[in-house]
Amino acid sequence: MIDISKIYSILLSEVKREAPFTPKLGIVLGSGLGDFAKSLQIIKTIDTEKLSDYPKSTVEGHSGKIHFAKYSDLPILLFQGRVHFYEGYKIEECLLPIEIVKSLNCKYLLLTNAAGGINPFFSPGDLMLNKSFNSIFIKKEITKVIGAASSTTKENFKKFPSEELNQIIKKSALEEKVDLKEGTYFFTSGPSYETPSEIKMISKVGGDAVGMSTVHEAIYAAYRGINVSAISCITNLAAGISDTKLSHEEVTQTAEKVKNKFERLIKRIIATIEY
Repeated sequence: MIDISKIYSILLSEVKREAPFTPKLGIVLGSGLGDFAKSLQIIKTIDTEKLSDYPKSTVEGHSGKIHFAKYSDLPILLFQGRVHFYEGYKIEECLLPIEIVKSLNCKYLLLTNAAGGINPFFSPGDLMLNKSFNSIFIKKEITKVIGAASSTTKENFKKFPSEELNQIIKKSALEEKVDLKEGTYFFTSGPSYETPSEIKMISKVGGDAVGMSTVHEAIYAAYRGINVSAISCITNLAAGISDTKLSHEEVTQTAEKVKNKFERLIKRIIATIEY
């Protein structure tokens, strides 16, 4: 049996020991979005393979690196890749990046992901602010970690997702002339893509985009008192909406096409946050 509390303790000690500065913003880069790291000034990189018991990502495009970086001298903690629940890891292991963000006293966390578009007004290449999340397929696992909410955590959840950070994101999109969609991100556990029937169901309950990450990270970050928001890159149309067969290659190709737009938006967000 995994002693997750011991893993947390050892890992956090190792990361703190390596940290060259105290970041104020953490960013998790989703599938195909890892190249953003190259546009920043990397001060120090921690290879997660060298950390004790850190789960190894098996997904293409998730390199498993933690960067301490700067943009215009602003301190950032950057996760180049994540681990997913569908890779067979316990939910606690998937939440390790959030614990690292909290342990380093980051005030803000920006989650990004590649998602399948369900909303008929969305197209591959669009960026979507996650205004809401649907967690029905992960809520049981999250509850195991969080347990009964205290008065403090109830207050934290009232600010979930962070309206402060959402406003910064929307303001940044306007300034960069990025057409930022808004919608509900729906989590499914994977590992396979959703069936056309499942997509019809998700559409009927209000899902605008679907993916296999982010929701549990966002909930746990809010629980830990972090201002958290999320942006999806719509990399493909979900099953049944398009006749094209879904593939991870399509995800990475679309992410590559929106790289410039994504980079401009994230950099503007970084510059707009009050440090």
